[in-house]
Order: sequence, then structure tokens, then C-alpha cells
Amino acid sequence: MKRVRGNPEDAVVRARELRRQGTPAEDVLWEFLRDRRFRGCKFRRQHPLGPFIVDFCCPSRRLIIELDGDVHEEQKEADAARSRHLEAYGYRVLRFNNLDIANRMDHVLETIATTLQTDNSSPLSQDWERGRG
Repeated sequence: MKRVRGNPEDAVVRARELRRQGTPAEDVLWEFLRDRRFRGCKFRRQHPLGPFIVDFCCPSRRLIIELDGDVHEEQKEADAARSRHLEAYGYRVLRFNNLDIANRMDHVLETIATTLQTDNSSPLSQDWERGRG
């Protein structure tokens, strides 16, 4: 999850850049999530959401999936604070590390499927969703 400073248009430009520069783990997971392939749910990749750009987001199910590489070992507190911020707006945040994608994909997909089965219909400000909140 990346924090974006500036206006919402800057976030859109930065998200496009991040999509083009995806990590190998993001590319692998995206093949399962794209085009409603996973449980018919619409996921977005590198999606601007409030002051952040999240790795994967299913807005209709209020689910965010973050993939953490080695750098996240050094920023666990910041990642936890961002997750709490997003959860305060009704999102659930799942975090996996890149090794999970490489070695435990079945577990990753099972966790995502289980999370999607639970209802999470908390309202969210559309202004916040568009980066204006």
C-alpha cells in the first residue's frame, strides 16, 4: 500500500505507473483475480483509495489485498496503521507476503475465498473512496 500526496488525479497517474511496474508476486495473484475470475468478484489492481493506493481492491465486497515484500519487514507499524485506517472505513485488509504467493497459493486463495463469504456491508463515503476525504 502506497500513500499518495497531492490531488486525486496524481493518485490515478501513480496507480497506472505501479500497474506497469508490478512485482512478480502481484502479477501471479492478478492472474487469479482479474476479469472476475475469482468467485465472480471484480477486483482492481493498484487502486487509489483515499490517501492510499492499495495492491488489490474489491470495492463491492469491501476487501483489500496487500502483498508485502521484504521492505515491509521494516515498516510493520506503518502497515498496521494504514490497515486500521482502511478498516475504519469498512474495508477488510488481507496481507500476504511474496513467499505466500510463491509457496502457498492454495492457502492464499482459500483465505481470500473465506473472507469474501463473510458480509461486510459497512457504508463508505464516496468522496473518501475517490481520494477526496
